Amino acid sequence: MKLFGNNIEIKCEYCANSADAPSGYICKLRKSIKNGKCRKFKYNPTLRVPKSTEALPEFKKEDFEI
Repeated sequence: MKLFGNNIEIKCEYCANSADAPSGYICKLRKSIKNGKCRKFKYNPTLRVPKSTEALPEFKKEDFEI
């Protein structure tokens, strides 16, 4: 079983064969995603950016009164 499961969505952001460009990610091997698949996709977990968490709401003293 892979680090984030076996069903990893294929994105150039997570591929070891991609490079960051001003217009987005490009493939170093000049491949592209077709029908949700890429023959040269190689998952690299270090390229994954964690999702940020939502901030907690602000509470007032009145919220805790009975």
